[in-house]
Amino acid sequence: MVEIIGIRFSALGKIYYFDPKGFKLKTGDMVLVETARGLETGKVVLPNRLVEDGEIVSPLKSILRVAGDRDFKRMSENKVKEEEAFKIANEQIAKHKLDMKLIDVEYTFDGSKILFYFTADGRVDFRELVKSLASLFKTRIELRQIGVRDEARKLGGIGICGRGLCCNTFLDEFRPVSIKMAKEQGLSLNPTKISGVCGRLMCCLQYEQSAYDDALKNLPSKGAQVKTPDGIGTVSDVMTLKQQIRVKFGDGDEVKFADYSEGEYEVVGKSKNRAAGASNSAKPEPETKQDLKDSADDAKRRQDGETHNTEDKAPDAADNPYAPKKQVEDVVETKSITVDDDGEVIESEVGHNKNKKSGKRYGNKGGYKNRRRRNKGKENNNADVGEHND
Repeated sequence: MVEIIGIRFSALGKIYYFDPKGFKLKTGDMVLVETARGLETGKVVLPNRLVEDGEIVSPLKSILRVAGDRDFKRMSENKVKEEEAFKIANEQIAKHKLDMKLIDVEYTFDGSKILFYFTADGRVDFRELVKSLASLFKTRIELRQIGVRDEARKLGGIGICGRGLCCNTFLDEFRPVSIKMAKEQGLSLNPTKISGVCGRLMCCLQYEQSAYDDALKNLPSKGAQVKTPDGIGTVSDVMTLKQQIRVKFGDGDEVKFADYSEGEYEVVGKSKNRAAGASNSAKPEPETKQDLKDSADDAKRRQDGETHNTEDKAPDAADNPYAPKKQVEDVVETKSITVDDDGEVIESEVGHNKNKKSGKRYGNKGGYKNRRRRNKGKENNNADVGEHND
């Protein structure tokens, strides 16, 4: 057993484990820790507790100290600097005529680095912008491109329900959502009614899905043949919450419908009972690069503390025939460039979508096998020609 504390670096971020180093802390305490980004402040959300060795990644980093008055003063000063940096960065973006939207600015606690978060429709060459910002702020600069879900999470807003966005109020991670969930819950497939402000399927579609999965386990699928007291018919509708099915009898002009509860019918022929087949859990839709990749902050902090949450995943509804075009987002690259005070690039990272196989990256389909066949053919020809081969 190992003693740990759980720390969050943002209001809705993941929880990371650190060694309390003898400190007895309570929920809400602010502490200073060393991470890959440098010195950072975090809030204790899990007080001292013992966990199994298998739940952590050793060695755990220790907290440096509990935040004091001087630390809180510096945090307030950084907030003021962030507002000024936001204005200056927007001016520089307009000056360089870049098609990008600045979302947020963040200073590290010790001021050794400034992070700028932005969105853009495609790739943006911001190398000159980074050099300009480095010359103005005289510190390390890092630009990070984020997706539409992260944009909505940072900016916040009001959903169609009239409440604050879930991702901005209480959700600590994005969970898989698919169009199949809306179908099984009997919701309208109108994109304007099932999409959030980010243009993706609403996160709340996932909240009741487990209850629908349990309710649908013992119900046949639409189109199944069932035997009832009135004869054999075809399931035309499934009323999940009522645990009933609607059966269609006859064809053409003589058609009759009747409702039956569980126990009043029997599936005929090949079973289409949901419990007999594969699990009814909604299969996550194809995922975009930005959704698959954790935020850059979280990815770097993994080196310093262990999270007890699962990884963020936010598949979008790429196979939804009813979805608007902006809901199916193409590859979004996450670019990060860090320069020193003189404007020289000292770090450069570009994320690639490995799920999207392009001809340039992977070669044409069957290219490897074709090369093997050609090489094998050459070997056979060489063997036949023998010493007459020039």
